[in-house]
Amino acid sequence: MTWSSEVTVMTFGTKIPRSVLVVIYTADLLVLMMERAGWPGFWQSVTGSIDHPDEPLIETAAREVLEETGIDAAQYRLTDWGIENRFEIYKKNLSRYPEGVTHNEERVFGLELPEIAPVRLEPTEHLAYRWLPWQEAAEATPSWSNRDAILLLPQKRSKRA
Repeated sequence: MTWSSEVTVMTFGTKIPRSVLVVIYTADLLVLMMERAGWPGFWQSVTGSIDHPDEPLIETAAREVLEETGIDAAQYRLTDWGIENRFEIYKKNLSRYPEGVTHNEERVFGLELPEIAPVRLEPTEHLAYRWLPWQEAAEATPSWSNRDAILLLPQKRSKRA
């Protein structure tokens, strides 16, 4: 069963298994990492699911950045890295999805800031944040997809227009 066919059986309050990962970083490759509120010790970049099946992923990325950090992505360089990840949903989160859904599809984006920006956390989602050098940020996250995206930063940074 694919996520698009699962959308038809969703009920109010369930998540669509299609999401974004947004690595927020500075020109000198400091990466914003946030600690999950429901999972102390779990550090990650911005993540979030689409709100409806037709929501463009770039809009999801910009919305999630604003909701989770207070940063307006329209003021900076938000880029689609063209990377798709498929991963098994953590068992503790399965109840948030339609019955039978076990995997999520994730699109990776980067948001480059010229320097560290003020961050306003949503306390129901994150406990704390920190800006780390890219190598340390990659080591700090238990998420393989987040780690792999952060490790691409020097390559993605060198491809700037």
